[in-house]
Amino acid sequence: MLNTKTSALGIIFPNSYDALIPELVNVRLMASIPFASRYRLIDFTLSSMANCDIDNVSVLVNNNYHSLMDHLGSGREWDLVRKNGGLHIFPPYAEKASKPFTGRVGGLASILDFLRDQREKYVVLTDTNSVMNFDYQALLNYHIEKEADVTVAYNAQELPAGLLNSPSTDQSYYYTFDIEDGRVTKIYVNSKKNGIQNFSLNTFVLDRELLIDLINTAFVRGQEYFERDVLLPQLNKLNVQAYKYDGYIARICDMKSYFDENMRLLDDYNLDALFSGHPIYTKIRDDNPTRYIKGAKVQNVMAADGCVIEGEVENSILFRGVKIAKGAKVKNCILMQDTTIEAGAEIEYLITDKNVSITAGKEMKGTDTFPVYIGKYQTI
Repeated sequence: MLNTKTSALGIIFPNSYDALIPELVNVRLMASIPFASRYRLIDFTLSSMANCDIDNVSVLVNNNYHSLMDHLGSGREWDLVRKNGGLHIFPPYAEKASKPFTGRVGGLASILDFLRDQREKYVVLTDTNSVMNFDYQALLNYHIEKEADVTVAYNAQELPAGLLNSPSTDQSYYYTFDIEDGRVTKIYVNSKKNGIQNFSLNTFVLDRELLIDLINTAFVRGQEYFERDVLLPQLNKLNVQAYKYDGYIARICDMKSYFDENMRLLDDYNLDALFSGHPIYTKIRDDNPTRYIKGAKVQNVMAADGCVIEGEVENSILFRGVKIAKGAKVKNCILMQDTTIEAGAEIEYLITDKNVSITAGKEMKGTDTFPVYIGKYQTI
């Protein structure tokens, strides 16, 4: 349990890396992309914070945030309905001086008055494109133990192909580190190195007063990015410590990685690695359990509540309310909420957004290297 001395304020940037997966963020932002049959990406970040008693959480949205606000509501599912603290959503123009921003600096500058009024000693900053069951308690303890100015979380892995092959724009910066004796000595921006890298999780903890000072200075200088513009030039001045995360992680970098990371959860080992330990919470939709009608054939499927399956389904992720009619065949697919596959249709390597209908007798197939995406409300 966190005590008053080590209390922390959580700040989430839900639009970070929207540019990496334009198909799915056309009508939503990164944080509200559906994942693992019944969750949204932000559920994993919010749940991890709630499980570590971070009960004052701010979400700094930039655009396309209607679906996120509908999903989060008052924050009740994450126990964030509080008289003091709780869930705060800051859309653009929430305050007179605020406006849409690019990097973290502009977003934090727009809520400086809010930050000054808070009581927590520490601030945790994070994004939502990485799916983890993260222990923020351990991160905070490490930060305090090392007497760090800033502590950044990272994991050791090869750089994902979705990042290496993406256009190098200011909306898709990623960071790797050189580390000596636990201290970050160099930060690389959009590195193309091969092999295992110290890859930033874009998760930071630092003293709230220090954050205010850093953002004040950076904002008046016209700087935008916390890692590139604030930390990188001050590595010799600030004690920036690195905290290694060894748990399960799914990074969403493009449509291919979105498909692959969902499919990995069909393996019980990966499913247990992500969901064992602390619970993951999400918005409740009261519905019936999935119904398997006589004659249905189902193999290696993750299905949420409300589904009705009469046909054949194999190696697929089904979100809430999916209906698969008799004679339909579904293989290696991700079907989002309320998708309907009519009788005789055959689909393979498809990603359907919400409320898609594949009509009777249609045949559609993508490949494992290029899954086909069908947009929201489309009828094929």
